Amino acid sequence: MAEHGLIELPYDYDALEPAISEKVMEWHHDVHHQGYVNGWNSAEEGLEEQRESGDFSDTGSLLNSFTHNFCGNILHEIFWKNMSPNGGGKPEGELLERIEEEFGSYGNWKQEFVAAAKSASGWALLVYVPYSNELHNVAVDKHDDGAVWGAHPVLAVDVWEHSYYHDYGPERGDFINSFFDVVDWNDVEDRYESIVQKFE
Repeated sequence: MAEHGLIELPYDYDALEPAISEKVMEWHHDVHHQGYVNGWNSAEEGLEEQRESGDFSDTGSLLNSFTHNFCGNILHEIFWKNMSPNGGGKPEGELLERIEEEFGSYGNWKQEFVAAAKSASGWALLVYVPYSNELHNVAVDKHDDGAVWGAHPVLAVDVWEHSYYHDYGPERGDFINSFFDVVDWNDVEDRYESIVQKFE
């Protein structure tokens, strides 16, 4: 089975300052994200060994590890690409129109998203759900508890404490506000338009 690797950041470690410090970016990407990639590889290796040996006694723990680490890797890849040193502002075009249609206004959507981010023990996501052709905010604990089957994340903010505590202490709300200063809405809009084209 192929070994999975850690993606490179699309900007320098200090590029998102002052929203996110260079040190936090180094720790978060090189230690935490790398740890999820390592866990993903380890889980797949363990599952492959089980299939070869016929001993499936560790299946439960290996599958839980696979889900946790694989989802952690996916969400971190989206998180990094959702941000830019030239970010900020608000969405435009079709995504903004869809948000206003489904949430009543951009302000309503943002308040709900921020509330989700404050309540989650992992992630807040804006997802497109092909089953109902709708946008939804979701609060995800860890990397997978609270996720919606079949949903496609277009915006992700990591609210694990390793994402912000060094810079903001217990003030998670300040971190979330700063996150919006670096959101790359071009990336979010591209993700939205790409997935909508497949299902609508």
